[in-house]
Amino acid sequence: MDEKDERILDILKENSKLSTQQISKKTSIPITTVHHRTKKLEKEGIIKKYTVVLDSKKIGKPLSAYILIRVDYKLLKQIKKTHQDLVVKLASHPEVSEAATITGATDIIVKVRVKDMDELNNVTEKYVRNLEGVDRTQTLVVLSEA
Repeated sequence: MDEKDERILDILKENSKLSTQQISKKTSIPITTVHHRTKKLEKEGIIKKYTVVLDSKKIGKPLSAYILIRVDYKLLKQIKKTHQDLVVKLASHPEVSEAATITGATDIIVKVRVKDMDELNNVTEKYVRNLEGVDRTQTLVVLSEA
């Protein structure tokens, strides 16, 4: 990866909907070069996917929270599940926007987007805490995001 690739990626991170021609104009890199480099970045797995960033308030999910989860590894072993199985299960819930394994006193962090506190309580109490392998949770409500 060189400076041209980095310039193309910076533009795509800002707006992945731009055409090759628009990227070419913004970077002063020829269209064919932009096209070939973008394809190369996709093939190499540097660009994994193109996506959108939603305005959570406008789609009716203005409340964000992080749920910190401590795993019961003995129980997971008994039911023949792995830590990663639990992360995948958590990520499949419609209100979960991200799920990741982390280090420290907590094993998994999950980001949820919901319409209100009642929905947050439902996700936490009725879903997350009832999953086999979840030992303990701590929920952190987001006050503001940049």
